[in-house]
Amino acid sequence: HVIRNDGVGGSSPFTGTRSPDQVPATAGIASRRDRQLPEPRDAQPVRLERHAPQAPRTIPRRANPDTDEIGPCPRAVERYISCDIAVANVENRVPLLPASLSPLIYPPFRAYWLAGLGANFGWLIQMVGASWLMTQLGGTAEQIALVQTSVSLPIMLFALPAGALADAVGRRRMVLVSQVFILLSSCLLAFFAWEGGLTPWALLGFTFAIGAGKAMNNPSWQTMVSELVPRKELPTAVALNGLGFNMARSVGPAIGGILVATVGAFSAFVVNAVGNIGVVLLAMRWPRPEPRTLPPEPLGGAILTGIRYASMSIVLKRAIVRGTIFNFAAVSVMALMPLVARDLIGGGPQTFGLLLGAFGFGAVGAAFLGPLLRRRMGLEGGVRLGFVTFAVAAAIMGLSQSAFLTLAVAFVAGGSWLITMSSFNATVQLSSPRWVLSRALAFYQTMSFGGNALGSWVWGLVAGSFGTGSALVASAVVLLGGAAIGLVYGLRELDSDGLDPHVPWTPPVPAVDMRPTSGPIVTTVEYRIEEKDIAAFHVLMAKRRRSRTRDGARRWTLSRDLQDPQIWYERFKTATWVETERHHQRRTVAGARLASELRALHRGGERPVVHYELVRHPDIASEWAGWETIHH
Repeated sequence: HVIRNDGVGGSSPFTGTRSPDQVPATAGIASRRDRQLPEPRDAQPVRLERHAPQAPRTIPRRANPDTDEIGPCPRAVERYISCDIAVANVENRVPLLPASLSPLIYPPFRAYWLAGLGANFGWLIQMVGASWLMTQLGGTAEQIALVQTSVSLPIMLFALPAGALADAVGRRRMVLVSQVFILLSSCLLAFFAWEGGLTPWALLGFTFAIGAGKAMNNPSWQTMVSELVPRKELPTAVALNGLGFNMARSVGPAIGGILVATVGAFSAFVVNAVGNIGVVLLAMRWPRPEPRTLPPEPLGGAILTGIRYASMSIVLKRAIVRGTIFNFAAVSVMALMPLVARDLIGGGPQTFGLLLGAFGFGAVGAAFLGPLLRRRMGLEGGVRLGFVTFAVAAAIMGLSQSAFLTLAVAFVAGGSWLITMSSFNATVQLSSPRWVLSRALAFYQTMSFGGNALGSWVWGLVAGSFGTGSALVASAVVLLGGAAIGLVYGLRELDSDGLDPHVPWTPPVPAVDMRPTSGPIVTTVEYRIEEKDIAAFHVLMAKRRRSRTRDGARRWTLSRDLQDPQIWYERFKTATWVETERHHQRRTVAGARLASELRALHRGGERPVVHYELVRHPDIASEWAGWETIHH
């Protein structure tokens, strides 16, 4: 069956006598504290100034499918204007924050950040307890390094399913379930540590279980940042998340060392359980997600969709590969730090805690320098600097026998770690549309923490065979190689405005009985292109192919009519009718702009003709004789 569609169809939010640019950006949005923003006049885009002398900010735009004109995206307008109203209200009462702390001016992000800070304190204190308890239980160098592997390996194994489930069942539910699991696992670990019933392998089993809970939590929790701050604040907000983690790293390990030395390792596990209560309470207050118009994707298909999108995005591929290399090499410092404290500088648990504290303080300082470095050096320059600086710090740490020098280079390594990791994280989030954000971040975490887990094991083996210092120097060489890769495989500067959602697609109404599982569906778009425009048409269709395939299309083809050479057919297949709906609902502003450019080359009427065809095989459904065409 063929469903013919001469246009995308559906009603447009841009109706009436006004043009899209004349739609008031504040229409339908209640201002906070009875504070109203003036409507724009004439046909100028809305501009809001957060604080002079910053450049004015333009509300994100999206394309109208009926006119291909770009108008204000209501969701983006609501999010951005609401944030600006909140900022205006806060600025009337408190001094402005520096650029590195500016996301904290938004109350939702501030509550989110504080809850995460408490959870990070518990996590870092627990890691100190687990690492030092392993030495008390007589663990080998490999088993001590495997403590890091046991919390990193679950992220490699479970992050992708967690990202797919977050998109399917909602982030709120995923955070609640995973945090309760962490709470119960930490309580059990504390009980067995108190009773003295742990062995090295039992300890690794518990840390693996807690790491699995973190893996299920991370995609949902981390992608919430994009909902709480404007897009331009996202890199700073991601860096602030790193700042919170490293503030906990600065103080938490020292507290953990004191707790382990005075009370016992079980107390560190109790603190971790208590630290997650704030996250549970915050997640319980999150609004429930809006009802879905389409059924959730099957888990396996959702995972494959996320992998396909990430593998076909040039920016995501580069961030993932570079992040994996960095995690593989740089984890040597964290994995071997207990051995550095015990063997290279002759310290105890307090020294280990001080080293972790110095690492964390370095990251805190780097969080304040991050915006300046991004402005001065650019995205790739900052990442390359992080690789080189961390390599130098790791090599010096491996050769040093001075506690003071080792603390100093741990400080430098912490700063390099934050600059590099926050750059990768922000790149992934800014390069992914909302519909695949959790899965893209989960795929990045899977690869990066897979490198982390593999690196912890490899550097533990090297340390056991050749010594801790040799392992750190070898990891420094790998880091220098990662910096060199950036010369030919560098990260691109980000321009993410085109990833805003496009106007929701309204499907045509079929004249035959269609169910969500009906399929396969073949979509055909017919263009009429003049000879002089064929070269430009091919360039645009190459982009179209990548866009279609990333969004879930299969077997994409472009063909030319033999009898009328001006006619070109774009065809692709989706498995079912509901997958066709998902494909079109994933369309972004960038995709709409590409469609507009293609439409400008089309010469046959106002719009290219679109056919939606239900494939039928005579041997399966012989009663469907022939094809029926429905004009929509």
